Amino acid sequence: MSNDFNRQIIEEFRAGRGRVGGPFEGARLLLLTTTGARTGARRTTPLGYLPDGERSLVIASAGGARNHPAWYHNLLAHPRATVENGVFTYEAEAVVLKGEERDRLFARAVEADPGWAGYQARAGGRVIPVVALIPVGRPVPDGPLGDSLKTLHDAFRRELALIRGEVAASGPGLGAQLRVNCLTLCQGLHHHHTIEEGHVFPSLGAEHPDLVPVLERLSREHRTVTRLLDDLRASLSEADADPAAVLAEVERLTAELEAHLDHEEEYLVPVLNALTPAGEPGGRGRR
Repeated sequence: MSNDFNRQIIEEFRAGRGRVGGPFEGARLLLLTTTGARTGARRTTPLGYLPDGERSLVIASAGGARNHPAWYHNLLAHPRATVENGVFTYEAEAVVLKGEERDRLFARAVEADPGWAGYQARAGGRVIPVVALIPVGRPVPDGPLGDSLKTLHDAFRRELALIRGEVAASGPGLGAQLRVNCLTLCQGLHHHHTIEEGHVFPSLGAEHPDLVPVLERLSREHRTVTRLLDDLRASLSEADADPAAVLAEVERLTAELEAHLDHEEEYLVPVLNALTPAGEPGGRGRR
C-alpha cells in the first residue's frame, strides 16, 4: 500500500475509533507503530489481524511480495511496538511464531480466508511470518471514561455483528479461527464485566447511592449474559458444532447484550464523564 493510502486509512481509523470504509469496511484492523530498524523513526501501519485470546496475530504477507514488509523488519530489531485497536492504545511485545505453532496458526488463517494461501503461493519461496502481539501491562482507554465505555461497547457490538455474519456464512462446519473469534469475544466480555463488578460498580455505588438500584439491575443483567456466554461456549466445544445452533446462541447473546449495553450507557456514561472530565487525571489513556 502506498504511503498516501496508508495515511488515509490511519486517519479514518482514528477518527472512527476503529471503523473504516471502502475495501476494509467490516474488517478487523489495528494500527501498529514500530521503530525503524535503521532509522529509529516511528512508523504506523494499518494491518488486518486475527483474534487469539489475549493476543492478536498479524501476518507479514506484504501482499505476496518476495520480501518481508518493513514493519516486520522493524519488529525483529525492536520487538516493542504500540498497538491501537480503536478502543485502546497499548504497548505490545511482538513474538515471531516458529515451527509447528506458526504453521498451525497460518493454516487456521487460510481456512478462514483462502487469500492468505494465495499470498504464500506468490511469495517466491518466502515463508510468510506470523507474529503475535502480546499486550504489556493493562491497556488504558483513551478519553473520558464515559465516552470510553461507549466506545468499548461499540467494539463489542461490532465484533458480535462480524461473528454473526461469519457463522451465518460458515457452511456445514465451524472453522478453527471462527471458534477462536467467538471464544475471544466471550473472554473479553467476561473480563469487562469482572472489572465492572469488582471495581466500577462498587465505586459508583459508594459515590452515588441513588445509582444503587440501577447497578443492582445491571449486575443481574451481567449474570444473564454470563449464562448465555456459557451456552455459547458449550455449543462451540462440540467437535461437530452445528453452525445453526451456534448462530442461534449468538443471536440470543446479541439481543440480551444489546439491551444491557443500552441500559448501562443510559445511566453510567453521564456519571462517568462527570467523574473524569477530559484533560484531568484519569481522563486520558496513555499513548
